[in-house]
Amino acid sequence: MGVEDSDFGQSPHRLGTTKKGIGPVYASKASRTGLRICDLLSDFEEFSKRFRVLANQYKAMYPTLSIDIEGELERLKGYSERVRPLVKDGVYFMYKALHGPPKKILVEGANATLLDIDFGTYPFVTSSNCTVGGVCTGLGIPPHNIGKVYGVVKAYTTRVGVGAFPTEQSNELGEVLQTRGREVGVTTGRRRRCGWLDLVLVKYAHMINGFSALALTKLDILDTLEEIKIGVGYKLEGKTIPYFPANQEVLNKVQVEYVSLPGWSQSTEDVRTLGELPENARKYVRFIEEYVGVPIKWIGIGKSRECMIKLF
Repeated sequence: MGVEDSDFGQSPHRLGTTKKGIGPVYASKASRTGLRICDLLSDFEEFSKRFRVLANQYKAMYPTLSIDIEGELERLKGYSERVRPLVKDGVYFMYKALHGPPKKILVEGANATLLDIDFGTYPFVTSSNCTVGGVCTGLGIPPHNIGKVYGVVKAYTTRVGVGAFPTEQSNELGEVLQTRGREVGVTTGRRRRCGWLDLVLVKYAHMINGFSALALTKLDILDTLEEIKIGVGYKLEGKTIPYFPANQEVLNKVQVEYVSLPGWSQSTEDVRTLGELPENARKYVRFIEEYVGVPIKWIGIGKSRECMIKLF
């Protein structure tokens, strides 16, 4: 649920980004000044002209920015020859893959629905479409070619950086989840904020992506809890709202409606089948399935491949 990219025009510190420069790249794309791999491999002289113009524009915008323009171009020229054998026209490549001999094609999206530039918790989002629509816009795959859509959700909710987090537990419970789950941002190394599972968010993600099934991960992190809460609704000014608020100020004001379920208070570390899970753990899984209206196909109860229970 956290933020992993940065943008010019907003303070990276305020947004909680990784400050790796992905935002400026997308800004160039939207302003139609961006340079692409196809430009680098086509006519290097023309590419160099456009690169110099772009670099000087950024230097004018940011006076403290230092760019060794000719040195960068020399590096890019070397890179171009190294990557040339690895580059293909993406649309044609995918078309041949879809219409050639039958094969399984797996597309994995980075980040999560709530980080989507259009449907996430704006402005605390990344710069791209993390939802299933990104398969079409990112790879040029026609919508009718998309098959099964699998969602991945933790057994509790986490977020990196700032932004609204209705089910956050800024207390001992949050510390337990953070510590047991080793919840640290992959890029930044920052501690993730933790809270109860928010099924309002999961249902919202399902509305957008249309999940065929879910993978429920890190169920074992809840092993030590005697009582487990699940967020099932939002109230605004005393009234339950049937939608996920787009505005951050509104989202910060919602009161979460919870359902409490008994914990199982025993280790699931060695469990390898659904039947071996404690009864209350199975009830937790079934509650999620029934509330969201999507079957759970996998349950994760550890870090290794062997710790994934496949249900069907």
